[in-house]
Amino acid sequence: MKTHKEVEDFLLSFPNTRLDYPFGEEVAVYKVKHKDKDEKMFALIPHDKTPVNLSLKCDPKLAVVLRDNYESVMPGYHLSKKHWNTILLTGQLNEVEIKDLITHSYNLVTENPATIPTFK
Repeated sequence: MKTHKEVEDFLLSFPNTRLDYPFGEEVAVYKVKHKDKDEKMFALIPHDKTPVNLSLKCDPKLAVVLRDNYESVMPGYHLSKKHWNTILLTGQLNEVEIKDLITHSYNLVTENPATIPTFK
């Protein structure tokens, strides 16, 4: 999973998810309905970035572990550094790991039991 389109297709496969542009045309924001009322962001992808930059909500403890272990994971760009990571899709994280982190972000926002992905 390296292209914006591949990531977007996976993001939009989650229930009650939609694409929005609240910050302008430059940043795709993926939102999910939260408790039948408000919508919450769970992923952001700025357009025209190479490699693709994917920002995801993350458990704060896992966020630090990921940043410490992967050069391609950094604190969320223009987001809460405690709760968000920005991942550069360089291939350092494989497709399964990226999908696990997207699912983790979605679960945090929807308050589903958020399992914390494990990374070796």
